[in-house]
Amino acid sequence: MRASLPWQIALALLAVVTGGVLQLATAPGGGPGNVWPALGLVALAAAGTLTMGGRPVAQAVLLFIGAHGAAWLLLSGVAGHEGQAGASFYLALSGAWLLAWRCVTVLSMLKPASPNEKRLLGLIIPLIFGAWVLILWEAIVRGAGIPFLLLPPPSAIAERIGVSTAVLAADFRQTVLKAVLAGYIIGCGAGFIAAIAADRFVFLRRGLLPIGNMAAALPIIGVAPIMVMWFGFDWPSKAAVVVIMTFFPMLVNTVVGLSASGHMERDLMRTYASGYWPTLFKLRLPAAMPFIFNALKINSTLALIGAIVAEFFGTPVVGMGFRISTEVGRMNIDMVWAEIAVAALAGTLFYGVVALVERAVTFWHPSIRGG
Repeated sequence: MRASLPWQIALALLAVVTGGVLQLATAPGGGPGNVWPALGLVALAAAGTLTMGGRPVAQAVLLFIGAHGAAWLLLSGVAGHEGQAGASFYLALSGAWLLAWRCVTVLSMLKPASPNEKRLLGLIIPLIFGAWVLILWEAIVRGAGIPFLLLPPPSAIAERIGVSTAVLAADFRQTVLKAVLAGYIIGCGAGFIAAIAADRFVFLRRGLLPIGNMAAALPIIGVAPIMVMWFGFDWPSKAAVVVIMTFFPMLVNTVVGLSASGHMERDLMRTYASGYWPTLFKLRLPAAMPFIFNALKINSTLALIGAIVAEFFGTPVVGMGFRISTEVGRMNIDMVWAEIAVAALAGTLFYGVVALVERAVTFWHPSIRGG
């Protein structure tokens, strides 16, 4: 029985035909080049997959080559013709994007034979997705002629990162390695200790949790100037803001997690005449680990946001927040986006490290075993 035509392939072929008709109808010259080669490559890749019904890996490879080859042709052809892209350019881009979509769909349906293949697929699929976010961003900005002052393309941002490595590294050290890490460690550690105390003494739990819920709603733009007045313009004031932002999520999550162990397990510990501290370390803390790591992951992003925003209210002439605020005033928007890219990468790596530690520590939890 013949397999049905995937809708992504059908739409890609429709985009090729429509784009070819429009390209013939337009006057030659004056616009982006390489539209015809891109349309042809999309058509060949789309048609080629129809002959590979029983070979999904070969389909994925052909789709990958067709999609990214067409995208490269379009991006190289639009250089020097910013703002002159016509409908055929966007139709060819849409066809290439649909091929990439179908490629990701085919890869998602593969059944990996080993853990290594599973990890490889888990890496390739998000990389393709992320690459196409950048490809579409670059093509639309250049094809539509959007002013770089409003939205620079990824290539301009990458170029700025390349020529400003020393400045970005200094800002990274000031914001992340000093303010974020110090505030994160102090805030999470203090929140954890306070949660243990609140669990041990009922009056602390009844008093701290309502205050924690209220403090979680404090506006950072109101707290940051006060911390700058108290601790000065250098990184300790930014670390203080991070401590405030990370303390209460850790407190609330840990208190809730300490109540996660079941009644049967706690009754069993009591039958062994186990006191509070042995029960805490052998039963309740292990059961609370998913909640604790949930707080650590939330705080990994909150800490970076808090430190950057706090730098808007007073800082030495270095730091991510300082650089963003000053470069916006100078209209160096590519430098602002470069700082944003570095901050996003740092936050992603920070979150990923915490997630990896979580998998190693809570390997016994059903959510980890199921993953």
